[in-house]
Amino acid sequence: MYCLSQMSYCICRPNAVLPRPQTNYWTGSSKADDDKEVGHCTQVKRNVNMEGLRRGYLFPEIFKRECEHMQKKEHARLIRLGIGDTTQPIPDIITSAMAEHAYALSTIQGYKGYGAEQGNMDLRKAIAETFYKDMGVKGHEIFVSDGAQSDISRLQMLLGSHVTVAIQDPSFPGYIDSSVIVGQAGKLEEETGKYGNIVYMNCGCENGFFPDLSTTPRTDIIFFCSPNNPTGNAASRQQLEQLVDFARVNGSIIVYDSAYAAYVTDESPRSIFEIPGAKEVAIEISSFSKFAGFTGVRLGWSVVPEELLYSNGFPVIKDYNRIICTCFNGASNVAQAGGLACLSEDGYKAVKNVVNYYKENAKILVEAFASLGLKVYGGKNAPYIWVHFPGLSSWDVFNEILEKTDIVTVPGRGFGPGGEGYIRVSAFGHRGNILEASMRLKKLFSKHKLIN
Repeated sequence: MYCLSQMSYCICRPNAVLPRPQTNYWTGSSKADDDKEVGHCTQVKRNVNMEGLRRGYLFPEIFKRECEHMQKKEHARLIRLGIGDTTQPIPDIITSAMAEHAYALSTIQGYKGYGAEQGNMDLRKAIAETFYKDMGVKGHEIFVSDGAQSDISRLQMLLGSHVTVAIQDPSFPGYIDSSVIVGQAGKLEEETGKYGNIVYMNCGCENGFFPDLSTTPRTDIIFFCSPNNPTGNAASRQQLEQLVDFARVNGSIIVYDSAYAAYVTDESPRSIFEIPGAKEVAIEISSFSKFAGFTGVRLGWSVVPEELLYSNGFPVIKDYNRIICTCFNGASNVAQAGGLACLSEDGYKAVKNVVNYYKENAKILVEAFASLGLKVYGGKNAPYIWVHFPGLSSWDVFNEILEKTDIVTVPGRGFGPGGEGYIRVSAFGHRGNILEASMRLKKLFSKHKLIN
């Protein structure tokens, strides 16, 4: 077991600093050195936007509680169904391609240095052909990256602090935190858990996990994830048509996150660009992480259509290209070789088999929770199961499950106020662990009434 370090913050004295008690996110331990002078304070003020962030990030807090639990029960067999990290090996047809490319770098003939910041054109064309066939997306509109989360931040840099933003509630925390960091948000309202100047679009079970657009205020930017993290819901074609129409009427830009599109099993669109007119109002971000097991390899992409224009008629793609060329030297050429292998005929079949493995995991977990009489959402078009515990605190449910079953989940409240009363359970795991977790959960709820 290892510990994640957290830098302490300090109070300045004339020529030195005095640390406040420091909490380690992994161990939860505190360290006070109130009498120790440790250095010199600069005259540089802290970024006020960073001061506006809520303390800590969801997943380090979960790691901290996990570690505290293991300190109390050091021999427990912990099952991690929290963070959405893949667990199955990458198919060898893909790793072989990466290994071959890596080895070639040690030869005169095979060595390559910098590549195009926008990505290998062969890979960009393969992405267009594989995921956007008949949608009019061209290779040069695709920007290969080191992952969707990095692209969110680069898009925020592109958009700037002056824009107004709407997000689904609940939603992936990165949309909110990056909005705060670049200065789009107001102050955090402690009672509601919401930031000022951000529109929270309620996406709960009562409205089919899709916002009521008739009551949604106009914003410049709309962050929208489908299939959704954390709820696992995939928006229907009719719903996305409404969203595109809403953006067109209001002159807004949709930032559409399709990182889980490979898990769609019904007729739900896998891309916003399946919707007519979307190329004039949307940017799409996606990733190899969850469909190819590249969470550690790091590879993703963004689609910025030529038709997408600012209010003055200037193409957004030109500014995004400048951002990429200024802030990014391009994705690893070894990772891109793996990406190309994923999109070969045999490679694509191999990664789809892994996706199907996780889908079966999801089915097992859905059946387990449903058998307990709980309301269960997701798991059909996404690797996440969204379980409702009405009237209960999601952190209390998280703690109870961890303490009684040694299973790590994610409290829904960590994804926004709309997640209160829910937990998210990940289907990423080895089959034996999924079956064991299902058995433990059934045993817990048959003996202990956690459900109102």
